[in-house]
Parts: sequence; structure tokens; C-alpha cells
Amino acid sequence: MKRRTTIIEVAQKAGVSKSTVSLVLQNSSLVKNETRDKVRAAMDALNYVYNRSAAHLGGSATGLIGLIINDLRNPFFTEFATSVQMALAERGYMVVLGNSNEEPALQRQLLSSMVEHGVSGLIVSPAYDDNAHSFDICHKASVPTLQVLRKLDSRTDLFPFSAPDYEAGGREATAHLLAQNIRHIAFVGGEEGRKITQERLSGYQAVLEENAITPQFFFGATSHQFGRETAHVLAKQHPEIEAVICFNDRVALGVLAGSRDMDRQVGHDLKIIGFDNIEECQHSQPPLSSVSCDIAEFGQEVARRMADWLEAKQEPLRETRSSVRLIARGSSLTLS
Repeated sequence: MKRRTTIIEVAQKAGVSKSTVSLVLQNSSLVKNETRDKVRAAMDALNYVYNRSAAHLGGSATGLIGLIINDLRNPFFTEFATSVQMALAERGYMVVLGNSNEEPALQRQLLSSMVEHGVSGLIVSPAYDDNAHSFDICHKASVPTLQVLRKLDSRTDLFPFSAPDYEAGGREATAHLLAQNIRHIAFVGGEEGRKITQERLSGYQAVLEENAITPQFFFGATSHQFGRETAHVLAKQHPEIEAVICFNDRVALGVLAGSRDMDRQVGHDLKIIGFDNIEECQHSQPPLSSVSCDIAEFGQEVARRMADWLEAKQEPLRETRSSVRLIARGSSLTLS
């Protein structure tokens, strides 16, 4: 990691005193506009980022890790955040948590604020539809940054990426259904064209193509409501479909509920497999089959990579994929 630019270097570049730079950072009215512009130009030229915590704490290390999650209402991401926080606490770090709520502008604001407050590192599960330059502020401020679960920035030499092996999960789920002589299998949920959607359906698509079976897609929101509505569509318009693999468990649980609405027997009339294996899967009726990403263990591993990066200067691999496994339950099993 390169050294952060100091306020003294900014002052030298602008040809002013350190105290003048401090006044500019504090938005003081005592500084003339011409001088303020010179200081701001020097900051831009040197890629200087204001470390608010260092200013208040005399430059002492804070031991803070920023954790930005795209949707904390989703149990999958909540479990991941909890796992990371607890694992980092064991290493002596405090976690500052932010929820971007799938809003790119809010994500950029959170990144900027956390960098300004002097976090030692950042772990980010990115919001959809943001641009790849959002992480530039992290690079300029020399803040080690991991992107997880979704890849926003392709520069993995700067921002290493970690995620479960979604393709392997899709393969295993599809093979599980084919082994029961099921041939009409659809993929439900996920916005068409998004990288994360393509990753989650890639294994399903590959296995069907290997077996000369045409894939069927029902793209849409990754929500319980979309799953429920799709179950109605399947019953009315596509009764030939025997099984579905869903983008996530929320969609799958919606399909399960919608199938009950239509008096379809899940596991017999329609087999359902979800993705993520959230706790609710084992308590649904029937219990929901799901691809487990072991998100708790994944979170612990992400925390370890970040701590090792900070403490031992051991940069993570550019990209890592953790293993997944299908947990087959009543929703996808042919019971005798």
C-alpha cells in the first residue's frame, strides 16, 4: 500500500502554510477564495483525501473497518454482516456498518464518509448499477478495499474480489433435478443482464445445454412477491414446467407460497430449489431445498483476509471462490 499524502505536502504544493490548509478543510470563511482554490487544486493533484478521524484523534490508528452492505433487509446479507463483524471483533477491530439500500449514490456517499473518518479498511457488497469509479476514492486514500459477493470493479489487483462459487451451485442443483428424470426446468428471478444474475444462472444453463435441453427464464425482482406472482403464471400458462431453480431463497419461498395459492403440490407438481440457504428454508412447508453458500463461514474468511492484509501486509488473491453445496429437502425430492 502506498503512503497517504499528508497535509504538509498539500501546503507545500499550494505554497501556503499547514494552518491555511487546515482552515480550508474546515471550510473557514477566513480563507480567501483564491487561496482556497489553490489548496483544492493541490489536493486534487496529490490525490489527498481528508482523514477526519486522524484530525480529531491526533493521527492515532482507529482500528475501524468499514462494512457496506447493499441490502440489510435480506437475511442472507444480514448473516454475512454479523459474521464479518464478530470475526473482526475477535481480531480487535471495530466495524462501522452502512446499508446502501441498493442505491449507488448512497453507496458513494458511504464510501466517501468512511474514508474521511479514517477507516483502516473497507469491505463492500456493492449496490446494483453503480459505476466502476466508485472505488477510486478508496485507492486515492490508500484504504485496502475488498469487494464481496458482487463484483463492481474489474480492477481486482486493486480491489480483490471474493464470492461463493455460484456456477457450481447452479450445476449441482440442475443435476439433482435431472437425476430425477425432470426435463422442463426454469430459472426464476434476477434482473436480466446483471452480472450477478448471469453468475447464478450460468451453471443451470450450462448443464441444460450439455443435455440438449432448452433453458427457460423468468427474469424479475429478487423478491418474495415476484416469486409468488411467477408461481401463478407457471400454473396458468406453463403447466409443463416441472421444476424451478430460483435466484435466491426469497424468490423460492414466494414460488412455494404461490404454488399453494394455485393448489399445486410442491415436490410433486412442482419442484423448487432456492439459493443461499437462509434459516427460513428449513422451516417452510415443505422444507425448501437450497444451495448453501455457508455464508457464516464465508464472512469469517473475508474478515480474516482483511485482517491479514492490514496486519501482515498480506494482500488477498485477486479473486477467490468459496465452495457451495446443495441441501436437498422436501421441495425438490420425490418422496415415496
